[in-house]
Amino acid sequence: SMSEIVLGKVSVNQMRKVSIFDILGRDEISLDKKSIKKFISGKRVLVTGGGGSIGSELVRQCMKFNPAILLILDISELNLFEIDREVNNGNSEVLFKPLLFDIRDSQNLEKFFSEFKPQIVFHAAAYKHVNLLEKNISLAIENNMFGTQNIL
Repeated sequence: SMSEIVLGKVSVNQMRKVSIFDILGRDEISLDKKSIKKFISGKRVLVTGGGGSIGSELVRQCMKFNPAILLILDISELNLFEIDREVNNGNSEVLFKPLLFDIRDSQNLEKFFSEFKPQIVFHAAAYKHVNLLEKNISLAIENNMFGTQNIL
């Protein structure tokens, strides 16, 4: 730490390159890739909020395990377009289906589930910025609570 350098407990010569795990304060997690592949491979996988920060990473990770189809739902046209363009580049055998969708629309959601019959659902569609949500409580409840209820 800087205080150790200032107090002379360590010298600058003892410094080393910082690892991301030094910042996180925990050990690296190793994934059981065989189990994940067995779980996802050949299945119909749905990622809600698939264009957002968490959802798009779920999409990227799911691709590695060869689902039969990757259904990507998002309410944002731009986010959906960008993740579709990123993952659907012709180098993958995974079938992608990007769908512009609002999880608050329970009737269309029922039709969607009836048509596509997803076997695995990763639900990442949610508003996550608390300071904004505190100013828009009804929308936060409608999307995060009722939207999640619709997915369930």
